[in-house]
Amino acid sequence: MSKIDSSRIHDGTASRCRVLFADQLNLARGKYVPMADAAKGHTRMCVGTFAVTYDKAMVAAPGGGMLDGLPDMEMVFDPQDLRPSWDSGTQIALGSLRFKGEPFALCGRSALQRAIDAWRALGLDPMVGVEMEAYIFQRGANGEWVPYDTPGAYVYGTGPFADPAGLIDEIWATAAACGIPVESMNAEFDAPQFELTLRYADAMKAADDAFLFRQMAREVLYKRGYLLSFLPKPFADKAGSGLHFNLSFNRPDGSNVFANDVASGTLSPEMKGCIAGLIHHHEALAAIMAPITNSYARLQPGSLSGYWANWGIDHRSVTVRVSAETGPAARIEHRMADCAASPYFALAAMLQAALLGLENGYDLPAPETNDGLETINTDRHTPYSLAHALDALEADTVLAHAVGPEMIANFIAIKRDEVKIVSDRADADQLAYYLHYI
Repeated sequence: MSKIDSSRIHDGTASRCRVLFADQLNLARGKYVPMADAAKGHTRMCVGTFAVTYDKAMVAAPGGGMLDGLPDMEMVFDPQDLRPSWDSGTQIALGSLRFKGEPFALCGRSALQRAIDAWRALGLDPMVGVEMEAYIFQRGANGEWVPYDTPGAYVYGTGPFADPAGLIDEIWATAAACGIPVESMNAEFDAPQFELTLRYADAMKAADDAFLFRQMAREVLYKRGYLLSFLPKPFADKAGSGLHFNLSFNRPDGSNVFANDVASGTLSPEMKGCIAGLIHHHEALAAIMAPITNSYARLQPGSLSGYWANWGIDHRSVTVRVSAETGPAARIEHRMADCAASPYFALAAMLQAALLGLENGYDLPAPETNDGLETINTDRHTPYSLAHALDALEADTVLAHAVGPEMIANFIAIKRDEVKIVSDRADADQLAYYLHYI
């Protein structure tokens, strides 16, 4: 199978526009339209995209329109701000959803914008770096998906022993051609798992880049005959795959508000508040950040995955890790999420939880100084299952109100139906249910 010809991405001959948005399942929904129609800056789609599960079961979820005749919503975008696509002759439009002339309550991008605006009202601009982990599958002798054969792979491995077919090279080249800035890529601890890290950006650009990068990487490898899977726990005997958000805030002069926290030995009020909010809303955040049943096979004690409601300085066994770096690179890293989560929805929830901690003066627990594996300084942790996490989210009315109560109600309804569909299935059948979507 031929590789993508990245030289055609910027050839200036686009004849169509791929209009995309992320729903709450993190599916890249949209349509192709002629460039002449894209120049209008809007297109219409059915609101019922927010009333279906992965297997297209219809759910009478609040706001999904199932009982209201499945009316239209409108996606609005800037036709002067289209993005290059990995498909030849195509450009990409990202935008926000509207319903009956008003911002659509279920739009993840709008929820993120509200969270960004709330922080900017305090004179702080959220900056985010995104780290993703994924496994690669290839076709077996009978056409089934089997792990990509990388017999010489090892953690922090690069080159042909880690990636014999040059798949990571192709993802990197295509990302560069599409204007998605990569920070680093390397093999992870278990093969064939890879870490894919994007450069820091303002929170909205970081979410846009993460959304497009995941879709691009999956499509590019699928055309080559491979499946890039961001499932949180595709193998019971291997490490899980996470989605880590690195968060800092810039002042109006461009300086990082966290710049001197570690060096001074005293955390700023902003860092204390952020960590306290993320710890306080830990259980409810799990439903949004770890949103499929398979997520809870990854979120386990001793897995370095964001299970415990704790924090520490340069400590990878905690959920909220304060980086040892200072100056412009100073940040906190939230390690709970996986790539089944919409980056817009997850970042909106993370920023709102952090803001609640700052504004409400939540108490900051002591940092984790134990090993975090066998000895832990807390008994609070993520719920045992998606069903329990949804209950925790529903009970956390403060976080729900901050993120958007209509969005939370719709999400819970869809996900509870999903739990009913997959909960009685064997592990292999659950993985098969999700594999081609995540």
